[in-house]
Amino acid sequence: MKTEDYLKSYFGLEGKVAVVIGGTGELCGAMAEGLAGAGAEVVIVGRNVEKAQARLDKIAAAGGRAWFHSAEATSKAELEGLRDAVLQKSGRIDIVINGAGINSATPFFAITEEEFDRILRVNVKSVFLGCQIFGQYLVERGQGGSIINLGSMSGVVPLSRVFTYSASKGAVHNLSLNLAREWATAKVRVNVIVPGFFPAEQNKKVLTPDRVASIMGHTPMKRFGEARELIGATLLLASDAAGSFITGEELIVDGGYHAMTI
Repeated sequence: MKTEDYLKSYFGLEGKVAVVIGGTGELCGAMAEGLAGAGAEVVIVGRNVEKAQARLDKIAAAGGRAWFHSAEATSKAELEGLRDAVLQKSGRIDIVINGAGINSATPFFAITEEEFDRILRVNVKSVFLGCQIFGQYLVERGQGGSIINLGSMSGVVPLSRVFTYSASKGAVHNLSLNLAREWATAKVRVNVIVPGFFPAEQNKKVLTPDRVASIMGHTPMKRFGEARELIGATLLLASDAAGSFITGEELIVDGGYHAMTI
């Protein structure tokens, strides 16, 4: 088998439909581009039409197929509408990425109930609903599928200054592993991609100069990650061939941060 054919057989996503919730963001947007580049038809989901169009243009320029659907990730009715719209337009759903998220660097004693509820609603409820609505479709369809939830290093080890965010991501990790166990016999795989430190819109306020210095001192590669560096992990977990025996995995992409002690 030629190398190109070998790669396509394991990582190619031709004929698959991927729904990327949070695809208007920097990280999930890059993941959406990667899925489209592997042959999947990609549905970018978010609220910002301009950001979505910029991503759609990049995908189209590279020869991929994608379209945008506006939906609020914390609304069950809107996610059910998203599911129905994708099935009507694209005919199937095979891959779901739950990547909506927000962050905060508020000192612990200053965290308000409103802020706590808002972060938990976006970071946890959106994943819960995405898994419930799309997971039910995949389980009942009986043909397997892949759900990829966007976790965080703060869901693995505690990080300073992001108390509510860390709690929310810990919940995402726990929920994902529970669902991986429940749905394994239905061939629906549930995994978590765990980014290390990737500069993105949601963490700009957190990346103060002193914090950046601390991060670099704890990262063997001595740099931040680039959004495109999440694509390889995404394709592995999305592929029914390459990732066929991978479920309940927390796949860390962090430049060695997690391996560093002293």
